[in-house]
Amino acid sequence: MRIFAVFSSLRNRAFAQLYAAQTVSLLGDALTWVALALLAFELAGERSGAVLGTALTLRVTAFVLFSALGGVLADRLDRKTLMVGADLARVAIIGLIPLAGEVWQVYVLMFLLNAFTAIFTPAFQATVPLVAGRDYPQALALSSATNELLGVLGPGIAGGLAALMGGRSLFWLDAATFALSALMILALRANLQAKSEAPAEGFRLSELREGTQRLWADPPMRYALLLELVAAVSGAWILVNTVGYVKGTLGLGDVEYGWVMAAFGVGATVAALVVGAWDQRLPRTTWVLLGASLTTLAILPTAFAPLLPLMLLWFVAGVGQNWVNLPTNTLIADRTPEALQGRVYGAHFAWSHLWWLFSYPLAGWMGTTLGSDSFVVGGLIGLALLGLVQLGSKPRKPEGSAPSRKE
Repeated sequence: MRIFAVFSSLRNRAFAQLYAAQTVSLLGDALTWVALALLAFELAGERSGAVLGTALTLRVTAFVLFSALGGVLADRLDRKTLMVGADLARVAIIGLIPLAGEVWQVYVLMFLLNAFTAIFTPAFQATVPLVAGRDYPQALALSSATNELLGVLGPGIAGGLAALMGGRSLFWLDAATFALSALMILALRANLQAKSEAPAEGFRLSELREGTQRLWADPPMRYALLLELVAAVSGAWILVNTVGYVKGTLGLGDVEYGWVMAAFGVGATVAALVVGAWDQRLPRTTWVLLGASLTTLAILPTAFAPLLPLMLLWFVAGVGQNWVNLPTNTLIADRTPEALQGRVYGAHFAWSHLWWLFSYPLAGWMGTTLGSDSFVVGGLIGLALLGLVQLGSKPRKPEGSAPSRKE
């Protein structure tokens, strides 16, 4: 079936090894957040929700602060060394979390953990096109689909392991996944140094701005980045307010909440496979527009939806979220010279998470104030932003003239 065309990228041995390392570390991420939730309840009891909320805010803050630096380092250093170093740093930090006895210690360690994730991620994102060659759209699609699928399955696996091992022991297992990821990347025979004809120079602060300047100066990339703001609004409403709607308004339980969120993740997984199979049928900016429109429209009728329609709406919203995020990552690879991809991916990682940093508290405040009616407000905010982006930033041509990836 054509929808499984993304797996053709695994014929590339270097990408297959990099993909295996990513899969292992993504499973480790699922362990982290389940273990953190259990640890937060152990340390703070009924205040555990506030602890997790603060940890999420620190996570996004670390991404915003350190991603640009991670992108510059990815362009200047051997990416294999950088990714292995970031993985090993995360091994050490995660190994300390089970020893934490105070909430503030958890906050410090989580901030450091995500600072190194912000270093690792732009290097990984820029390495996929480097090793995958012409198959990089399919490679990015497979990477995205795996990320979404493990987002659905990972917490269930982690919960089962927690029942067998105990919550704090999950952190040790999590550390082992990052160690295994580091070993897989270290064993790569491919050259992961970004090719540049320019002579090496000392580090310049202006390099931290260069990724952002390229991102905002290029019309298709700027358009996609602004549509990610639209998607962040609907995504924040889904992640923050779904539990209150399912358990409060509908009066259902944890199992039904899990079904609804699983539908969201399955939609995103299927969407990634569709993009991988039919990537060239539409311009990437069109995929992004479709995604932003779908995920925004999906949350509008939520206040009137019982369980099964809600699952369908969240499936559509998951499709929309992926059709914004995945084509944007591919667009960056299309339109950025190879030697500069790290810093553009780093800038994108920072800006896209800045949108979520704005959207999370807005969704939380509106959900607390308006209850289920807040979904209508969130949808209208998204539609208003979508209209403004269409009027002010839509490129005259779908993707214009892309610069050479090798220039």
